[in-house]
Amino acid sequence: MLRHAIAPVRRYTKASHDVVRHSRLNSDAKVLLLYVQGLPESEATAPKPLSEHAARLGLKGRAYQKAKQLLADCGYLHEWREQGARGRWVTEQLLTNVTLTRDEASRVREDDDLPSERPPTVGGPGERTVGDSPQTEDLGEKNLPHPPPQDPPRDADHIDHAADTADREDPEPDPEPDPELAEAEGLLLSLRHSNRDLLLGVREARLLAGAAAEWLRRGVSAPDLRRALTTGLPKDGIRSAVGFLRHRLVQKLPAAARLRHPVAAPPSPEWVAPPARRGLVTCPGPGSEHVFRPRSDETHCLRCRTAAAFEATLQFQPLSEQWRTRVQECAAGA
Repeated sequence: MLRHAIAPVRRYTKASHDVVRHSRLNSDAKVLLLYVQGLPESEATAPKPLSEHAARLGLKGRAYQKAKQLLADCGYLHEWREQGARGRWVTEQLLTNVTLTRDEASRVREDDDLPSERPPTVGGPGERTVGDSPQTEDLGEKNLPHPPPQDPPRDADHIDHAADTADREDPEPDPEPDPELAEAEGLLLSLRHSNRDLLLGVREARLLAGAAAEWLRRGVSAPDLRRALTTGLPKDGIRSAVGFLRHRLVQKLPAAARLRHPVAAPPSPEWVAPPARRGLVTCPGPGSEHVFRPRSDETHCLRCRTAAAFEATLQFQPLSEQWRTRVQECAAGA
């Protein structure tokens, strides 16, 4: 916060810090109190109600009633309602820049003796020493806020030995970054886009990155992990994003996938040379002379063998005909 203040030379009102920094008074009540305290004597003593002064500030209706109630509760406003000589009821208001009890306000109303007035300080003013600031001798030294550290002296042999050792030793290679850990940290930092209650700092995300990376190592994809962390959030809000996410990452951690032993592939069979093709053989079947290539020990071609099987089927006599012939032979012999 930047602050720039210039004290006014005219047309200003002195305001107490007790009023400006009051925790119970709202801005309307403070402005109304300071406005009335800054009125000139001619307007301050005029019989005008507080509501008219509030109307000049734009405070009407509910806003004015709330400011008036706060001033009365805190002891800055006091009212007396009395019946006048003609039978009319009159309300008299007292607005002060200090808190007053009811008895103190009544005494101020009757005697006009403000309790804020105090007797002067005992004793007269003291003498003021005239002169400029004392001169100090400049020794030419400067005080540094953080002096540079001084290394302890070392002998030449130790320096040479350390240099030789550094030359012989190879620098250690940097460890390879874990891709799951980096992806988990980025996912945790992006949860604030899904819900404002899940806002994490960089250090908080690094503390939870290890637990979130374990999800990714167990086969859970990044969208599924985001869905598991942002679904079913409490209706009354999240008090601690770190505690809530740590609880979910630990309690809902999925089971590790079982390692399956890879099935060994069967050995590839040795290459076997295809059998040599047989030569053409002349078929002894009926018809014109023709040749065929046998696959095994065939003597006839496929067409001749099919025709022979068909003729054998037609010449086959049914079983009923055989019994009938047998019966006739037996009857003739008898």
